[in-house]
Amino acid sequence: MQWRNSSSHYGMTSILLHWLVALSVFGLFGLGYWMVGLDYYSSWYKPAPDLHKSIGLVLFVVMLGRVVWRRVSPPPVSLPNHDALTRKASKLGHAFLYVGLFVLMISGYLISTADGRGIAVFGLFEVPATLTSIPRQEDVAGLVHEYLAWALVIFAGVHALAALKHHFIDRDRTLLRMFGR
Repeated sequence: MQWRNSSSHYGMTSILLHWLVALSVFGLFGLGYWMVGLDYYSSWYKPAPDLHKSIGLVLFVVMLGRVVWRRVSPPPVSLPNHDALTRKASKLGHAFLYVGLFVLMISGYLISTADGRGIAVFGLFEVPATLTSIPRQEDVAGLVHEYLAWALVIFAGVHALAALKHHFIDRDRTLLRMFGR
């Protein structure tokens, strides 16, 4: 299998980035959902948010790489059986996923740095707090983060269902291409 995308297939780099981001997003959602219910006396009260923030910041860098990779190695063209509406829905859906993930990660950064403290990434280095003067920053960013996380996870589920529809009902290669076949 090739590393770059071709006009008909996704390359290994795009496939690995896709699945790494998908697993990270669902893992972060699960971790975030679990950690907001922790009480002060839980042994995970501090480590869970630290882990969530660290993975989120690494995911931000991965997503930047994914955008660059998409420019360097454009995705394959739509399959011939995809009509104009399917192509438009695909473009809009992918745009929502990309933009939504960046807004989600930026809102997480704004929540975490609202008090002026940076974010330690796995204890290796710190990302400084650069924007701390937005009124009610933590509250507004928190609402954006919560609702957008739910929206993205639900939409990612719809995205997966659409891939399954293409595979089992339309019987085309849409899903197989993201598995490298």
